[in-house]
Amino acid sequence: MNNISMVTEFLLLGFSGPWRLRFLLAGVFIAIYLAALAGNALIFTITSLDPSLYTPMYFFLRNLALFDLCLISTVVPKTVANFFTHCNCISFLGCVAQVFLVPFSAAAELFLLTAMSIDRYAAICHPLHYEVIMDRGTCVWMAALSWLSSGLISAVHTVGTFSLSYCELHEIQQFFCDIPQLLAISCSEHVTAEIVLILINAVLDISCFICIIITYIYIFATVRKIPSTDGQSKAYSTCLPHLAVVALFLSTAFVAYLKPILGSTSSTDLILSVFYVVLPPSLNPIIYSLRNKAMKSGLEKLMSRKLLTKQNVLIFLKE
Repeated sequence: MNNISMVTEFLLLGFSGPWRLRFLLAGVFIAIYLAALAGNALIFTITSLDPSLYTPMYFFLRNLALFDLCLISTVVPKTVANFFTHCNCISFLGCVAQVFLVPFSAAAELFLLTAMSIDRYAAICHPLHYEVIMDRGTCVWMAALSWLSSGLISAVHTVGTFSLSYCELHEIQQFFCDIPQLLAISCSEHVTAEIVLILINAVLDISCFICIIITYIYIFATVRKIPSTDGQSKAYSTCLPHLAVVALFLSTAFVAYLKPILGSTSSTDLILSVFYVVLPPSLNPIIYSLRNKAMKSGLEKLMSRKLLTKQNVLIFLKE
C-alpha cells in the first residue's frame, strides 16, 4: 500500500470518447464558461460601482457572483485543457486545489442563497422593520459566516481525503477531482470518517434547504395578499426560478456525492456533476440580473461609463 505522498498525479477519465465528441463538449464548456464569466463579472462590477445598489440583496448577490466564478473556474478551464491536449492527467496539487475549492464554493453558495431568502422574507413580510432586521452589521456577519464556515468545512474534507492511502489505481471516474470518487479508489481502511462527514454535510444542506422553503412559504403567503395581479406575478417570477435552481443544485449534488460512496457509479454521475458545478454559476446571472430592472439600469450606466468614476470607486472602498 503506497502512501498518498507518493502520488504525483491522477487521471480524470470523466469524458472519454472520440475526438469529435470531445471537441463538441469542449465547445459547449467554453460557451457556458464564457457566459458565466461575463454574467458574474458584470454583476460584481455593477453592484460594486452603483451606489443605488448598496442594499443587502445586492451585497449578497455580489458575494454570490464571486463564489460562482470560483466554482466554475476551478473545474472548467482544466477540463477544456484536457479536451484539447488529450491528456486526462491532473497534478497532485491541482487535485488538492479542486477538492478544496469546489466544496468551498458550493457550500458558501448554499449559505448565501439561504441568507438571500431570509433577506427577501424580511423585505416582503416585515417591510417596516426591514432596515432594523437586515442592517449592515447583520449582512456582514452573515456573509462572513458563509465564507468562514464553508472554508472550515472544505478544509476538513481536504485534510480527511488526502490523509487516506491510495494503491496503484489513480484513475478517477469524473472530469474533476471529486471527493466521493477519490474515496471510491482509496485502499485505506479509514474511509468511514470522511463518509460520516459527507453525511453530516448532507444534513446541513437539507437544513438550509428547509430554511429556504419555509421562508418562501411565508413570502408566497404574503404575496397572495397583494391586490395587484401584476405585483404577484413579478414576485412569483423571481422566487420560483430561485427555488428551481436551489432544488436542482442540491438534488444533483446529493446524488452525485452519495452514489459513488454507495458503490454505484455510472455515466449519469458526469451529468449530475455538470448540473451542480457548471449550471448554477451560469443560471444565477440570468435569474438575478436579466430579470431585474435595477440591474438593467446599472448595466446601462456601465455601458455609458457613468459608473466608472473615481467617486464611485472610493464609495465602494469605503463601504
